Amino acid sequence: MPEHPFDAVQTAKAILEAFNAHDLDKVMSFFADDCTLDMPRGPDPWGTRFVGRAAVREGLAGRFRGLPDVHYGEDRHWGYLNMVASEWLLTGTRPGGEQVKVRGCDHYEFRGGKVIRKDSYWKIVESA
Repeated sequence: MPEHPFDAVQTAKAILEAFNAHDLDKVMSFFADDCTLDMPRGPDPWGTRFVGRAAVREGLAGRFRGLPDVHYGEDRHWGYLNMVASEWLLTGTRPGGEQVKVRGCDHYEFRGGKVIRKDSYWKIVESA
């Protein structure tokens, strides 16, 4: 019997709502102190990895700086025990005015109702 009495899928939906509200404090309320975040871009095969609550907060703050009007829509979430996949369409505008529209997903791992790992993936959008 799993020791996770919370609903991980509903928690992932609540995290997405906090992202759409641009409420970084609320987003971080879902994360454990020893959490990790793997962003889709970076110098390593896993992108850029942030380790620990302060580093994850800064990594997520960078998302909001890079796409101040970021929005996650057309979302679907499914999971099993302490793992959730969250699929979405990200839209937003970079500070220079470039419009972004990309399909992606997050893989979440929870412990004790808190996120211990968030791994983000985006489709690579190329000009035709």
